[in-house]
Amino acid sequence: MLPVMAIPVGKREFDNLLRLLAAAKDEDLGAGDVTGGLLPADLTAVARFVAREELVLCGGVFLPAVAEAYDAGIATELRVADGQAAAAGEVLARWSGPARGILAAERVALNFLQRLSGIATTTAKYVAAAAGTGAAILDTRKTTPGWRDLEKYAVRCGGGRNHRRGLYDAVLVKDNHLAALAVGGSPDAIAEIGRRLAEARPRLGPDGFVEVEVDTLAQLAKVLKLPVDFVLLDNMPPAELRRAVEMRDAAGLRGRVGLEASGGVGLEAIGQIAAAGVERISVGALTHSVRAADVALDVEFA
Repeated sequence: MLPVMAIPVGKREFDNLLRLLAAAKDEDLGAGDVTGGLLPADLTAVARFVAREELVLCGGVFLPAVAEAYDAGIATELRVADGQAAAAGEVLARWSGPARGILAAERVALNFLQRLSGIATTTAKYVAAAAGTGAAILDTRKTTPGWRDLEKYAVRCGGGRNHRRGLYDAVLVKDNHLAALAVGGSPDAIAEIGRRLAEARPRLGPDGFVEVEVDTLAQLAKVLKLPVDFVLLDNMPPAELRRAVEMRDAAGLRGRVGLEASGGVGLEAIGQIAAAGVERISVGALTHSVRAADVALDVEFA
């Protein structure tokens, strides 16, 4: 697991949280908590968010905002930082205040905490499996609709890195783009896309990049002649990935053109893929099919 670290979180992530929180509160609370309304209005409680399994926390930083959305009288105390590993049974955070508000907010708070911590925990396992190889673990656009900024933050909490955020901040030419050009009459789609790349670069931000996906080593040989920053090697076995690294290095492009492995990457295969020498491995499973972490809220009333 990962040591304590400071994970950058800012306006983008909090704006994403507040949009989702408003929708989540509306669908769950509706016109009011009819069960919680049976409790005395002056009843107070202390509630502890507890890890039921070993995990990497993500979402603790958002708990004060969740509490505030339900009852301004709920105080939040964070015990574990986002990006920090926690043992089973460890208290992650603590709420204290009006019992009605705490019980109303419980499910929504846990939904955020469990999903984001599940992503961070899974990412940490992939990062650990690739340790020592120099290969970075990246996410993809296979995120829950509307959750992208939060889920990408969770990947960072697990020690991973973010790929492009959307279609607007980087060029990634995939097989369907090449197929569309071929249907459009281009005899050599890769050469045609190469001619068009210069048009796209001025539209990119300071962190933008140009990447082209290839399925074969023959395609790679062509793409290595283009002005690209990365080449995505789709569904190539480790032996083929090693050959791709050799081709790139033989062309004198090490340090100038990075290689990224992608496509059905599972945790059991990460070590071999990373050992092939690629600089990046993108993993859709970090966000599209992750299991929620087991976190509970233990409540005591006063």
